[in-house]
Amino acid sequence: MKNKKRVYGSTGIEVSALGFGAGHIGDPNTDESATGLLLNQALDLGITLFDTARGYGVSEERIGRHLSHRRKEFVISTKAGYGIDGVPDWTYDCILAGVERALRVMNTDYLDIVHLHSCPLDVLERGDVARALQKTVSDGKVRAAAYSGENRELAYAVTCGCFAGIQCSVNLCDQRSLEEIIPTAIKNNIGIIAKRPLANSPWRYDERPYGHYCEDYWVRLRKMSLPIDLQEYHEVALRFAVFSKGVSSAIVGSNNIEHIKHNIGLVEKGPLPADVLRGIQDAFRDSDEEWVGLV
Repeated sequence: MKNKKRVYGSTGIEVSALGFGAGHIGDPNTDESATGLLLNQALDLGITLFDTARGYGVSEERIGRHLSHRRKEFVISTKAGYGIDGVPDWTYDCILAGVERALRVMNTDYLDIVHLHSCPLDVLERGDVARALQKTVSDGKVRAAAYSGENRELAYAVTCGCFAGIQCSVNLCDQRSLEEIIPTAIKNNIGIIAKRPLANSPWRYDERPYGHYCEDYWVRLRKMSLPIDLQEYHEVALRFAVFSKGVSSAIVGSNNIEHIKHNIGLVEKGPLPADVLRGIQDAFRDSDEEWVGLV
């Protein structure tokens, strides 16, 4: 895993093919020392991209607390646009204040990648939040301005010239961006972080999990009727996402180091066989009911 590095677009930033989604460590009630051990073990195993956000509880604080002494060894990807006391969300000042807060709580003098986190299209088009994020880049506080989201907003982000990177859903059941948006991102040399590579694991459920985070994916997966054995879904899904064309890194969250080791082993198997990949792509196209990217 240590040698599986990819360049993030035109930024010169190198990221591990498998990244760490830090939403799982945001619960303040989980054990602090165990979290610190997990983060350092993941880094020791060669995972160098840690993706977090202002909205992920105490995730940013924990990354700062437990990894800042190894700052040169890893890449921070975080998100901004909201949640700053006394500052209206999705404003120029909110972006500037959000970056300052992230720098402070993660105990660093620079952030590698900062995304506008599901910023609405009308705000993107107005341009002030993008200009604020670009100012943090020109000021040397952020290395790459990016956008995290889906659909019309994502399509705008890869063509407006404001962003060096994007983050979007890429998985067996969520291939819309792969067909309609990521090719443009590749053409424009934009870095790509794939979120939800496991589609929230809908294959765990025999019956429709109403109200669950993976319900929409469960419906899609049933309709696609992929010829995949139940015990193989996890592996096929992860390899599909990690090795999708253009993807710089795919982020998976976990509180279990053995799960992380297992995922690393799956990534080391490399891309899926060409016939398996074509079957997954064809199943999505044939079953497609105008499915959109899930935020």
